[in-house]
Amino acid sequence: MALCQGIGYDSMRMPNLLGHESPAEAVQQSASWLPLLARECHPDARIFLCSLFSPICLDRFVSPCRSLCESVRESCAPIMSCYGYPWPEILRCDQFPADHLMCISSITNTSVTAAGHKVPQASCRDCELEEAPSPKDMLESFCRSDFVVKLRLTRLKSSQVSLAQFSLAPRLEAVKHGPLLGGQIRARIELWLERDATCVRNMTRRHPRGGTFLVTGTVQGERLVVNRAFAWQKRDRNLVAAARKWKHHRCRG
Repeated sequence: MALCQGIGYDSMRMPNLLGHESPAEAVQQSASWLPLLARECHPDARIFLCSLFSPICLDRFVSPCRSLCESVRESCAPIMSCYGYPWPEILRCDQFPADHLMCISSITNTSVTAAGHKVPQASCRDCELEEAPSPKDMLESFCRSDFVVKLRLTRLKSSQVSLAQFSLAPRLEAVKHGPLLGGQIRARIELWLERDATCVRNMTRRHPRGGTFLVTGTVQGERLVVNRAFAWQKRDRNLVAAARKWKHHRCRG
């Protein structure tokens, strides 16, 4: 299942700890958690969820430790509340064993990841549309970004197959592709579109049917992180001027 891809084992025990009787049921139910994982609300969120949806096939179940549940809940529940969803009762932390018993504990510090970065804090405002500053400031923002892409989104009818609410128009303009090869950009943008629910929702709040946007961001491994978004309008002279001047711009440093 996509939720537990690369987790370190390839056989799971059924029924799982959430009562799913078959792998197909577990895969279907786990899909709704993918957008939360995309937010990277906690470095151990994947381990916690996979211990429930896809427990490793051993002689007995190994539950997540209570402290792991509490740590993930503390960081991820505020993200869920952005959409009005409470931490589900089925994941109530007091049902899991204390750390001194046999259970899956956190592999990272509760506030700092192994790489030394702080656990991300919840934000419901990622990718809110901005007014374009001066062309000079926009160009400096382009320089600081790994990629700058102009794209068009169209709202989809509800789908049981995809988590995405919008489709990407065939034409996509990479103003700056940075470390990404030309063929990678579309696939990465489509993955972002499906996984980063908060970002896409905030971008399209004032454009519920879709529209044309300019997004900038960074590349983190296989993942794109969009950090700024602008509605593309020809009357927005600052944005249009910056995009036009970029081809001949030289970044300082």
